[in-house]
Amino acid sequence: MIVKLHIQPRFAVTVAVAMLALGGLVRTALAEDAVSPKLGDEAAAQAPAEAAPRRVVIRFLTDSDFPPFNFYDEDGVLVGFNVDLARAICLELNTPCDIKARPWEELFPDLKRGEADAVIAAHRVTAAALGDVAFTERYFHTPGRFAGRKESPRVDMTPSGLDGKRIAVARGTAHEAFLKAFFRDSPLTIYENADLARQALTEGKVDFLFDDGISLAFWLNGTLSRQCCEMRGGPFLEPKFFGDGIAIAVPKNDPQIRHLLNKALDKVRASGRFDELVQRYFPVRIY
Repeated sequence: MIVKLHIQPRFAVTVAVAMLALGGLVRTALAEDAVSPKLGDEAAAQAPAEAAPRRVVIRFLTDSDFPPFNFYDEDGVLVGFNVDLARAICLELNTPCDIKARPWEELFPDLKRGEADAVIAAHRVTAAALGDVAFTERYFHTPGRFAGRKESPRVDMTPSGLDGKRIAVARGTAHEAFLKAFFRDSPLTIYENADLARQALTEGKVDFLFDDGISLAFWLNGTLSRQCCEMRGGPFLEPKFFGDGIAIAVPKNDPQIRHLLNKALDKVRASGRFDELVQRYFPVRIY
């Protein structure tokens, strides 16, 4: 599977305070945070981890064509879930953000060249990606979800509950592989793409649809679904099929930035700000 979690462009959907990157280098402000030499080595060893040098600015890279995560709005401003999350992280760290958009294929190379401190562009954590970069803790997951027509009978969304039920799914996807592995007694109707699978559910040709939870949420809330359908059951998050989540990419040779971002992510969650961003950018609950 491709590394990028690409919400397919078949549906319309909708996270930068710009700071100079000081000649492209992120420098550290030691004066306020370093342990005073007068404390001696013993006191320095006992100093908390947060006393590490503070960043003057955190330089984020993202791309600009992946709504609702990162995209240009009608005024040409870079916005989206990832952009707002980066701002929230910088706010928690009391550090200015420099957020720039680059083409997807340039993100990791630019990070490895030292042109940024982190990439926040909805990268999946995969073995291939880990060969190039390190990652923070996961901040988002991409579940598989079922949808059914609103008037259809309520059944358990389990292999036994869906025994004999017709399920639409897009060909060649992780969702097809998942159904074939665990829902073997359900007749699958396989379509060439997700649009056709969703249309089949709209027209009542199948009983249920299994799809990517994020794109499914936007379809259900949009005009193409004609408000026919709703999520059924809960999310399926098996990493073998749906990935090990989305995280911020950081350089392998900079463990400090990973520590800082993880710490800030924890604070963003604890403050409730993360949930606010999810509710703003995702119209239907995907978990």
